[in-house]
Amino acid sequence: MRFIRKTRYMQDINLIKHSGHLFWYSLLLIALFISPFGMDRFLLGEFSLVFVYAIAGLGLMLLVGYTGLVSLGHAAFLAIGAYTHAYLLHQGIPFFVSLTVASFFSGILGGLIGIPALRMMGIYLAVATLAFSIIVEQVLVHWVSVTGGFQGMSVPKPIVGGHDLSSPYAFYFLCLVILVICIFLTMNLLRSPAGRAMTAVRDSETSAESMGIDLAKTKTLAFALSAALTGLAGALFAHRLTYLAPDAFTIITSIQLLLMVVVGGLGSLHGVIYGAFFIGFFPQVIAIFRDFAPPGIAQIPGLEPAIFGLVLIFFLIYEPLGIYGRWIKIRLYFEEFPLYRKATYKRQKSFLRTERLH
Repeated sequence: MRFIRKTRYMQDINLIKHSGHLFWYSLLLIALFISPFGMDRFLLGEFSLVFVYAIAGLGLMLLVGYTGLVSLGHAAFLAIGAYTHAYLLHQGIPFFVSLTVASFFSGILGGLIGIPALRMMGIYLAVATLAFSIIVEQVLVHWVSVTGGFQGMSVPKPIVGGHDLSSPYAFYFLCLVILVICIFLTMNLLRSPAGRAMTAVRDSETSAESMGIDLAKTKTLAFALSAALTGLAGALFAHRLTYLAPDAFTIITSIQLLLMVVVGGLGSLHGVIYGAFFIGFFPQVIAIFRDFAPPGIAQIPGLEPAIFGLVLIFFLIYEPLGIYGRWIKIRLYFEEFPLYRKATYKRQKSFLRTERLH
């Protein structure tokens, strides 16, 4: 078991808590940069998709995990980023400029959506974001001159300095580098006053407001940053699809994104990565299951969404802390063995926001 002796206040906000973190995360980065040379094209594509999901998960985690605002409409920001990026590329805008503009535009729309959503909480906010997602889906269908409607629109290849980045290896490294940058920026945000304000709003809006935190500003900023990161993921997702259509950004996509942060572990950047791997590779597990399952089960329509829903219910009931929470419990068990206490993580009664005031 590692004990960290803190002698300075700045140690509470250090990016690297101890030398073990530096060693293991450096080793992980080296492995991620070396391993592609031993993978086939299919695995490279799957890992690239996982990295894209992780970027979108960072955005949703800022909103759901760190600010406590539920969203069922993040597929809309994914679509906005994808279509904006593809449209700008068709207009001859350079790749990285288009990527930045798509993310920025998604962030602006997210901030605008966050303003009327300030008066809503819980299920009402979820329904409002779901309605926004449906509106965006209808816009994609009927704004034929820009989006192509049901016919969709092609996505130009990512070309930077005359180099084509659409090959599996190049796109893998592109997504990985952008993910690392996004994680670094998110970690710095969370240890800043704005990030701590988001966490305070999540824990108790009444207490946060009594400490002088502007709820409207904090929630709007959370919506904007969340949408910006999701829009950036959408722009990369467009190159993964190579051809955009409205049916690629439905309510199922929003549920998958929410499932990713819940299963991975709410309020944890590690949970984003775990959830992204789960969302990225679990459909392949279901596809393998279809091959070996009896025809009566394998041919059930909507089998994949049903399994995703069951997994979400299972985690909400039996492991609310997600995969990362389970890993913490397993690690603590071995660290304290044989003195581990079974009641360490015994569930306690949780109160509603209104009940906390009594």
